[in-house]
Amino acid sequence: MNRKEALAKICKQYFIQTLYVFGSRSKSIQAWILEGLPLSANNSSDVDVGIKPNKTLSIRDKVMLAQQLEDFFGVSHVDVVLLTEADPFLAANIIRGERLYTEDTYLADEYDLYILRRAADLIPLELERQQLILDRHT
Repeated sequence: MNRKEALAKICKQYFIQTLYVFGSRSKSIQAWILEGLPLSANNSSDVDVGIKPNKTLSIRDKVMLAQQLEDFFGVSHVDVVLLTEADPFLAANIIRGERLYTEDTYLADEYDLYILRRAADLIPLELERQQLILDRHT
């Protein structure tokens, strides 16, 4: 079983519709899975993963998923973020990463567009919030 198939097996086990890797290691993780390139030896850096599950995951399921992904990637820590629970701007950052698995490309693309629209709608409010914070500290 190749790496892509192994990741798909993990995703199916936890009812994950779509899985992204994002952050500083996203490109090297993608190349490791899809192209078989060696993974950088920087195992001290965590791997950031964003998921969209098909069903609600229990805390136990989230922990077990993180442990399985740590074993799969060969790292000491994987941060798992649920897109359905993430701040709109974090969710937008996640989908700008690398999509490593999806059950349905069309549904994943539709959800990506939803996330981007939601973040775009909130930009004026976020800018106002940031300005209020800056004004409070000056």
